[in-house]
Amino acid sequence: MVQEFEGRTEQDAIDAAVEALGLEAHEFEVEIVSTRSGGLFGRNKAVRIAVHYAGTEDSRETEKKSDAPRQRAAGSTRATGEALHPETDFEHAVVDFVTTVTEKMGFPSKVSISFREPQKLGIRLESEHTNILIGRKGKNLDALQLLANVLSGRFVDSEIKVILDTEGYRGRREEQLIQLAHKVGDQVKRTRGSKLLEPMNPFERRLIHTTLNDIADIGTESEGEGLYKQVRIFYRGSK
Repeated sequence: MVQEFEGRTEQDAIDAAVEALGLEAHEFEVEIVSTRSGGLFGRNKAVRIAVHYAGTEDSRETEKKSDAPRQRAAGSTRATGEALHPETDFEHAVVDFVTTVTEKMGFPSKVSISFREPQKLGIRLESEHTNILIGRKGKNLDALQLLANVLSGRFVDSEIKVILDTEGYRGRREEQLIQLAHKVGDQVKRTRGSKLLEPMNPFERRLIHTTLNDIADIGTESEGEGLYKQVRIFYRGSK
């Protein structure tokens, strides 16, 4: 199910969702739909979010499932370049799944764990075919990540999000998008118009929204349907 909430900041909107839905923040996915910043010194701010959650299942049911992945994610381990080995049945299942899928694609990869965080598991792919595995704008990597998260949701605990990366692509893409957001934001303020960016996945759109949230007289909103929507950056000050 999906519901929208609004607040002065993203956290205010999330808090409103928690209170209204009776859920914990980790029990739903947050997508920023639009941001507004205007008024003197950009003080009049508003962030609208879309909350995605499982409304057909009592959230308390997750407590009855095996807590093995939850125990694994309780700590936070960031790799310092070295590969981490799977420690639980869940981690073995994800690593084996991604290894098998890339082999069947014809682009075999060495798959390992790059980090562990609460509700997150990082997976690293090492291959001679990284350009193909990443794909244009990371779409192939996103598709593999989606499949891994389908497995995660069906295993025992859907709270754990799997993050796939290869050769540091995610970090480079994040830096590029932050630079793009500032560049387009400056253009929009200068021309007092608007610009529609290329289609992006939910994480990338959220990055654009949050990067520009504190810029006076600039607003952002997502347009389109499906997974890959576009973010419009527009001028909100007086013409």
